[in-house]
Amino acid sequence: MTTEIASAHDIFPHIRIVMGMVIGLGVARLLSGVARIVQHPGQYKLYTVHLAWVVSVLLMLVHFWWWEFGLYAVETWTFGKYLFIIFYAITLFLLCALLFPDSMLDYTSYEDFFYSRRAWFFGLLAATYLLDVVDTLLKGPEHFARFGSEYLFRTPVFVVLCIIAILVRDRRFHIAFVTAALIYQISFILRLFDTIV
Repeated sequence: MTTEIASAHDIFPHIRIVMGMVIGLGVARLLSGVARIVQHPGQYKLYTVHLAWVVSVLLMLVHFWWWEFGLYAVETWTFGKYLFIIFYAITLFLLCALLFPDSMLDYTSYEDFFYSRRAWFFGLLAATYLLDVVDTLLKGPEHFARFGSEYLFRTPVFVVLCIIAILVRDRRFHIAFVTAALIYQISFILRLFDTIV
């Protein structure tokens, strides 16, 4: 009787399923939050910056599922790599939970909630940018090199902006940050991830 060791291509679909479950929970959380706003529009005053981050994080989740197809190139899977991918997905889910809490009873509006939890939200957002670097390296040096110097510039800039967002409550800064982040995010996806290579 021979024992066959599973190949990387056998393991990858299994990892995508588990990862997809966590990402699916995040998407469900955001969509449920938006549905709650539609069902009870007058319950809590809406805030444009909060809604823009909802759009950005939803796009991030959908994009995460798309770009993680690049993991098929990983030739050797370890439990550490698997744990890292799941941790990354959990971080994205927590961003969703911070945009739509289980209860808003302690807050007067989405603006009040957003600013009171901004340290957690932007701390996790900064973490996702750093986790993305590890994730990109995991897919191999060719994949990492594909993004060039823009990628190495983008990551520290967004981490610094997240730190400023934790420290500053100024509405103009937060409007500018989320607007720039969304425009850049869409541009980045269309330029570098429109087709899986």
